[in-house]
Amino acid sequence: MAEVVVYHAENCHLCERALAQVRALRAELGFELREVDIGGDPALEAEYREWIPVVEVDGRRRFTYFVQPLALRRAVAQADTR
Repeated sequence: MAEVVVYHAENCHLCERALAQVRALRAELGFELREVDIGGDPALEAEYREWIPVVEVDGRRRFTYFVQPLALRRAVAQADTR
């Protein structure tokens, strides 16, 4: 089963939108979802703040700023075949 990680922060409207899209697709695609709030973690802030929301599929960065549902479907399907 693929793992999707969404790096996000509070008061980020793009993050809220991306999380809503990924959560909705989770029901359809059946992947494991991990949501990581970068707020208050200096290492995560340094790595992700400029790019949030960041969506990774099985450790590979797939999206920044916006989630493309069709591309997420493909990425999860590819990860499931590995």
